[in-house]
Amino acid sequence: MSQSTQTDPAKLAASRAAVALVQDGMKLGLGTGSTASIMVEVLAERVRNEGLSLRMAATSKATAELAESLGLKIESLDELGWLDMTIDGADEVDPDLHLIKGGGGAHLREKVVAAASDRMVVIADPGKVVDQLGAFPLPVEVLQFGFESSRKLIRRALHKLDLGDHDVLQRLRGSEPWVTDEGNFILDLPLGAIAEPLRLARALSAIPGVVEHGLFLGMCDLAIIGKSDGSVIELNRDADIDADLLANEGVGAV
Repeated sequence: MSQSTQTDPAKLAASRAAVALVQDGMKLGLGTGSTASIMVEVLAERVRNEGLSLRMAATSKATAELAESLGLKIESLDELGWLDMTIDGADEVDPDLHLIKGGGGAHLREKVVAAASDRMVVIADPGKVVDQLGAFPLPVEVLQFGFESSRKLIRRALHKLDLGDHDVLQRLRGSEPWVTDEGNFILDLPLGAIAEPLRLARALSAIPGVVEHGLFLGMCDLAIIGKSDGSVIELNRDADIDADLLANEGVGAV
């Protein structure tokens, strides 16, 4: 197990609980990001120890490279056809299990893989649980072609939705534009709060240059929140988030 798992017990606990749901013979989607990377390590360890026979698709080149370095075989989503379960992280999780994803720049592939799964399981630490989506800047993947016009149309859409005059920031990797695995750019929207995520999702999806946004609405079936003591809280879509259980984890009202 890597050093990262030793220093982040909440993420490790969530990862272990999610990997415990994996059954021999499953087809799995593997997410992207710091928590998902820990999950891949835990999964690889279980495969080695138990000899599980699994087929897996990755949501990014980075995840595929990590998985293969740990001895896991990655196939394309088309080769697998349909998945039993996808395990992924999230940047924000609200009480309805709506998500913001894309901090790792892979939300397009993550959404495609999650949509091709019977079940999406999200793993996170308590800091990702929020009352309302929006404090984390919303990632929007856009074509390089017509980039500035897409940014202008996004600003117009935000104005029409009474979301104010917010910056629409191009994500950089160092001093250069962040380019996704699909060759697109990313714009980050620091909105502060999203009162009507469905309206915003529809407005963004209607813009021709927008490839995909980081609002994952109604896709998550189970969120596993790891705690620093190694325990987890499982949140189902119809269950209330227990603020008392998360209170000692440095989370505000949830």
